[in-house]
Amino acid sequence: MVRTSVQTSTSWKAPIIWDGMFDPNLYDQRHTEEKSSVALTVFAVGRYLDAYLKTFLTSAEQHFMVGLPVTYYVFTNSPEKVPNITLASLRYIKIVQVEKHMRWQDISMMRMRTISEIIEFGSEALGDSVALLHAHFYKLPQAQFTYDRNPKSKAFMETGDFYYHAAIFGGLWQNVKHLVDACYLGIMEDKLNNVEALWHDESHLNKYFWIHKPSKLLSPEYCWDQSISDRQDILVTRLVWAPKHYDTLRTR
Repeated sequence: MVRTSVQTSTSWKAPIIWDGMFDPNLYDQRHTEEKSSVALTVFAVGRYLDAYLKTFLTSAEQHFMVGLPVTYYVFTNSPEKVPNITLASLRYIKIVQVEKHMRWQDISMMRMRTISEIIEFGSEALGDSVALLHAHFYKLPQAQFTYDRNPKSKAFMETGDFYYHAAIFGGLWQNVKHLVDACYLGIMEDKLNNVEALWHDESHLNKYFWIHKPSKLLSPEYCWDQSISDRQDILVTRLVWAPKHYDTLRTR
């Protein structure tokens, strides 16, 4: 299938992956032959664990990289609350205890440090460096992208290519480590200067991908917000935003 109604390649020739552009069976076969293994990190801190983790893991076992070895790295401040999920062969859960920060903004930003500390866990099955187009911005003009516009922040951007969603990023472990290390250093330098980027770790991630172009971009089909009424480009949803009850889930 040719997707003529959407952008399928970047100016630096990286593919933008939409449904219909590839044969998933051939893709899975290649990774099986290459004995690819997958690491999936998920942060379940505070009330988010009770609200989302069991549903996420259960759904992942049904749909995520089925047939490939997968290790779920669950980062949580409450290891005893991680649900007992029946896993397929060669699929594992590793629980990593992390600190619970008082502010949700710090929880979000400090995940970059946490991923970096545990990153040497193996290979992946997506590409060298993978970024996700944000569902709310992929159709908007660049002038409406919510980059950090504060020159005092390490995440400051005057311009860019796309607006990326920090919900999903990936690649070879060396590249992911380089990404999270760079974002964490930027976050900590901002803290020393009493600055906080507009969208926290996502602002730093966008700055990183502006400088270090991803080799593959995932379309918004891979993380879609069903509250968006215009979904004519969306043929399938790979991951769906869960309803966010910020008033009860987030700490101030």
